[in-house]
Amino acid sequence: MATSVEMTTEPGGTESGPLLDVQNLHVEFRTREGIARAVNGVEYSVDAGETLAVLGESGSGKSVTAQAIMGILDSPPGFVTQGKIVFRGQDLLKMGGEERRKVRGARMAMIFQDALSSLNPVLTVGEQLGEMFTVHRGMSRKDARAKAVELMERVRIPAAKERVRSYPHQFSGGMRQRVMIAMAMALEPELIIADEPTTALDVTVQAQVMDLLAELQREFNMGLILITHDLGVVADVADKIAVMYAGRIVETSPVHDIYRAPAHPYTRGLLESIPRVDQKGQELYAIKGLPPNLLHIPPGCAFNPRCPMARDVCRTEIPPLYRVSQDRASACHFWKECIGDDSTEADKA
Repeated sequence: MATSVEMTTEPGGTESGPLLDVQNLHVEFRTREGIARAVNGVEYSVDAGETLAVLGESGSGKSVTAQAIMGILDSPPGFVTQGKIVFRGQDLLKMGGEERRKVRGARMAMIFQDALSSLNPVLTVGEQLGEMFTVHRGMSRKDARAKAVELMERVRIPAAKERVRSYPHQFSGGMRQRVMIAMAMALEPELIIADEPTTALDVTVQAQVMDLLAELQREFNMGLILITHDLGVVADVADKIAVMYAGRIVETSPVHDIYRAPAHPYTRGLLESIPRVDQKGQELYAIKGLPPNLLHIPPGCAFNPRCPMARDVCRTEIPPLYRVSQDRASACHFWKECIGDDSTEADKA
């Protein structure tokens, strides 16, 4: 659970504290039908070299939080109404537009989930990669083209010198995602946000893309926020997990602890929905019901209409993030029951 952290400068000019610290972030969309509360007090932090996986169903607020961090939220209708986004000791929400643009791309970058729609169809891949260097580094077009080839080779795109003149539609889905990774890595940022980077890719290509991201992260000691709905994707790459539901963080945990003993019924439901080799021929588990309409979030715990453990208090009182242990938290009134008898760590915390 992220807490407010004061940044201090140590000898040598390095800053202590998280690389990114999101504090009590609220985002709403003002529509004709009413106000949709998409993000409701989200808090999480990421250190240099650390991977945070943000999990949840579609509409849980994962991508909206990322857009607010990057400063690319469509406004109107989207508005950040409260909170702080502290990056290297500076609150990004207090920066002017030009100052924010200097951070975006150069110091933090984002990999979008649909590479084909994110790339410009009428410009070659080389032109789009090279633009990062002409705009941010003032390079000539010739030098920028050379850097584009270098980046494509780094992300293992075959025949990069020839493919740099190709257009996005001439690449496969996996190769387009590698182009997006190359674009995000172009200026060697300190933080990468990867929004569903393996969507619509087959399992083999998914593994290749995730391995590539992990390799580049180690090389540059970057912080990585991995947004996904698939717990199976993050098991081998994440250091910690934040689970979101209806715009709130409902559980935070080191990655292995959450698989061993989830402390929220929603997390348990996500885990039980993963196909398993020992359940061949059996019907896959699915969480009953649908995520709430953000225009009309239920009172109390937003998950209560779908929760098998819901009781009267769940329908009236919004649960805070209870501290399960030193590095775990759960927004469930009955998190102890959820964990069960196989975990005693919470009682000692």
